[in-house]
Amino acid sequence: MKIIDIIKGDRPSLSFEVFPPKTEVNFESVKKATEEIAKLDPSYMSVTYGAGGGTSAYTIAIAENLKQKGITPLAHLSCVSSTKGRVEQELSAIQSAGIENILALRGDIPQGVERSTFDYHYATELIRDIKAHGDFCIGGACYPEGHPDSPNWMKDLEYLREKVDAGCDFLVTQMFFDNDIFYNFMYRAQRAGISVPVVPGIMPVTNVKSLKRTVALSGNILPQRFYRIMDRFADNPEALKQAGIAFATEQIIDLLANGVNAVHVYSMNKPEVASAIKRNLSEIL
Repeated sequence: MKIIDIIKGDRPSLSFEVFPPKTEVNFESVKKATEEIAKLDPSYMSVTYGAGGGTSAYTIAIAENLKQKGITPLAHLSCVSSTKGRVEQELSAIQSAGIENILALRGDIPQGVERSTFDYHYATELIRDIKAHGDFCIGGACYPEGHPDSPNWMKDLEYLREKVDAGCDFLVTQMFFDNDIFYNFMYRAQRAGISVPVVPGIMPVTNVKSLKRTVALSGNILPQRFYRIMDRFADNPEALKQAGIAFATEQIIDLLANGVNAVHVYSMNKPEVASAIKRNLSEIL
């Protein structure tokens, strides 16, 4: 099933993200965790793609297994350190696995590598190649707080519009912790002529270490209320997990109450987190 049809449906859509193992020895444990999340009957599940394509085979294997379990998979594909030939092979493998949905990403640029040597420089170029390869439903990433490489939000929206014009069917946001940031972004995006569905990405923060890593990588703005929660429960891991899930749940409820009909949860490979979110929204969904 095409994800664009899911997120444009009448019912609210709740989806989860998982990541493949880095090595074969961890494959079965990761597969089991993703199957536990699949039992929650999410609208779809996305499967990430390791830096430099290091987990590409596992990404497809996990996504294909989810499809066999009756879940619509969204396979990530990044391009910055890939050749066009490698991307063509990946697309053929995704197609052979019966996967119809791809999240097209530039990916992180390796340190010390000269960008001029790359076949791909932007996700827009990858989107065009995916579109030319087959009948895929294509998603793209967007950044309510601005892409780290963009000089300003106007330029960021210009690049985003190029993604959409290249064939992007929907967008998924980077995580954010203040819904007003998302609403402001949507206003600017619509003014810029970006009319494809935008799915907000929400991350339940369940430990301080992951929070620090997240902020260091993304530069997210954290509301004072969030800081107080983290400070208050930093020494009680279970309380912190519960508070982080509650905070994410409140974000999702506010989004749904304001007319957002599809939400994506960065649950990673934590069935207990995905289950708690789903349970908190049982009557709302």
